Amino acid sequence: MIHQNLKKFPQEFLWGASTSAYQVEGANLEDGKGPSIQDVKKVPEGTSDLSVCSDHYHKYKEDIALMAEMGFKTYRFSISWSRVLPKGIGEVNSKGIEFYNNLINECLKYHIEPLVTMFHFDLPYELEKKGGWFNRKSIEWFEEYARLLFENYGDRVKYWLTINEQNMLILSGDTIGTEIPEGMDKYKYLYQQNHHMLVAQAKVMALCHSMLPNAKIGPAPNISIGYPASCKPEDVLAAQNVNAVRNWLYLDMAVYGKYNSIAWAFMKKRDALPEIQEEDMEILVNGHPDFIGFNYYSTVTVKWSNGDEEETFGHDQQRIRMEREVYLGAPNPNMVKTDFGWEIDPIGFRATIREIYSRYRLPMIVTENGLGAYDKLEDGQIHDIYRIEYLRQHIEQIQLAITDGAEMMGYCPWSAIDLISTHQGMVKRYGFIYVDRDEFNVKNCDRYKKDSFYWYKKVIASNGENLSIDFERK
Repeated sequence: MIHQNLKKFPQEFLWGASTSAYQVEGANLEDGKGPSIQDVKKVPEGTSDLSVCSDHYHKYKEDIALMAEMGFKTYRFSISWSRVLPKGIGEVNSKGIEFYNNLINECLKYHIEPLVTMFHFDLPYELEKKGGWFNRKSIEWFEEYARLLFENYGDRVKYWLTINEQNMLILSGDTIGTEIPEGMDKYKYLYQQNHHMLVAQAKVMALCHSMLPNAKIGPAPNISIGYPASCKPEDVLAAQNVNAVRNWLYLDMAVYGKYNSIAWAFMKKRDALPEIQEEDMEILVNGHPDFIGFNYYSTVTVKWSNGDEEETFGHDQQRIRMEREVYLGAPNPNMVKTDFGWEIDPIGFRATIREIYSRYRLPMIVTENGLGAYDKLEDGQIHDIYRIEYLRQHIEQIQLAITDGAEMMGYCPWSAIDLISTHQGMVKRYGFIYVDRDEFNVKNCDRYKKDSFYWYKKVIASNGENLSIDFERK
């Protein structure tokens, strides 16, 4: 659809950006914080440990001031579960509670709305030793943790996100800390874990509405539509399969409290139907979200899988590979790729927004979207025109989607400042703010404003009306 006149971004549109605790804070075992699975199991390539990261724990005031200078309306960050509850349950760490109190207050000082993610890949290690999300008690653990957050921060936090990229934890969990216990069937383990997370999320959404009637809460999966590799009917079926397994399983459950029928058939095919207790479905159907947060980087393309391929590879974050007899990843010749091999598809962003809104009719906020690149610091400056162009194209598509009728409430690209990439450590940079450290030499983590900093400041000041690549350094 080509529009002659575009709708403007809403006046209350939440412009901002995102980070996550374990990737940005550092101080991973400081001031009483307990270890998470990221501290114990997952050290990104080329990075010695997570003890410093971007040193946001000690530099948060400087960072929030820079975000305010850009004009942020919101800052999406996550709370480290094991910083406030070192063992995941039980004893509360007062210094952890204090840190997030200070962070939230610093945001509000500059009229920046905190957008709080409750869980972002960093399960407390003590809970992992008890079975993690596979243990049904994880539902109670997450509810106890949520209650603590609502009690301590609910008077100031209006917007909450439950679980970051639950679908990626299931589909490519090996890259972000999920390990399959020896002797356990992969699919049975993952989809039972997934069911517990879905029930926990629903309980926490209901708890939020009960404790904080003026707050809003929603999920934050990674959503991107899958294209058929051709107009062959079999490829169209494959695309329907990948969309159900990758996307709609998670959002159908969050919004409607029901398992997507195609995803259910997939789990049955893999002998991975979860054990469901009698009360679960009532809990799930009562977990109504107020909005949908979603992360988007690139689309996927698939073709029919005949089942004669050599092996089932599963998923690799954004780049789908294969599920035997379900779909087979295919290249898309219409896309260019980033330096790290991720396809860039701004129009697919619009298509994804349209599809989500058509299915669920809830307001949406983009909770991640960005370009990882090899940024270079030269004479105190970082000329990241490639990032500006990426973001410009995607913001343009948000406005087109709004004109199509989608209800968009905000945009929080990844990431506010440079942080430790889950996959490539510090070498892969996303931020508007450059953090001066190398893989192993953390230096002083000094902050530098990239060109994209000044450009995004202009975009926010114009409420998205001025997307030209011109900007002033001041």
